[in-house]
This record gives sequence, structure tokens and C-alpha cells, in this order.
Amino acid sequence: MRHEKSCGALVYRKRDGQTQFLILRHQAGHWSFPKGHVKSGETEAQTAEREIREETGLAVSLDQNLRLVTQYHPELGVKKEVVYFTAQADPEAELTLQTAEIKASRWLPYREALQRLSYESDRKLLDQVWSYLLRKV
Repeated sequence: MRHEKSCGALVYRKRDGQTQFLILRHQAGHWSFPKGHVKSGETEAQTAEREIREETGLAVSLDQNLRLVTQYHPELGVKKEVVYFTAQADPEAELTLQTAEIKASRWLPYREALQRLSYESDRKLLDQVWSYLLRKV
């Protein structure tokens, strides 16, 4: 079995007294979070920051205190592990989407983001991050 590893983050911003999460519509059509493959010599955090920058143009403040891992089989004979962190974006930062991979983006409050996400595993991640952020306040 071939193993793949990607890293990313659940990116959020605080704007007008509200926490909003960034979700991306990938070219394949699903709504999810920014993530991508680890390059040789990169740490998980470096990969997450690079992928966020490449896919969205955002420079973020990555929080490594919460590390979430999901695993799935994207195709027969492949096991993929994805490590997620949380990352805060500047509330006024402009997005520059990597159109080769990303079709659209939305900044949404927690409940709306939950409804928009395509996969149950991503909804579970968002639940965990939301609980974590509420405890941090």
C-alpha cells in the first residue's frame, strides 16, 4: 500500500465580532480546507503554511497547539494521512486563489461552514476546532 501525507489548517478570522472559517471549493467540486502534500525536508507546520499561501495567498498565524489527523483512502491501494492545525488570518487580508486547484472560497460562520462542507470528516474537524477556539477565549 502506498502512503501519502498532506498538511493544512482550518483558517479563521475574527471580523465584526464574529469568527469566520475559510472553506475552499476545490476543482473536483468538494468544499474543504486548504491542504497539500508534504515536500521533502518540510515540517508539518511549514507544509501547512506553504499550502495556505499557495492556495489562498494568505500569510497566517499558525497555531500548532491543536494537531488533528484524519486518514482515508483516496484510491485503491493508497492510504492518505492529513494533519490539520488552526491558523488565524488577518481580518482584512485579501484572498488570491490558486485557480488551477481552487474554484471558489467562502468566509463563513461556524454553523454555515458546517453545512457547506462536503465531507463528514471535515465537519468533525470543524467541530473540534470550534470547541478549541471557544476554550481559548
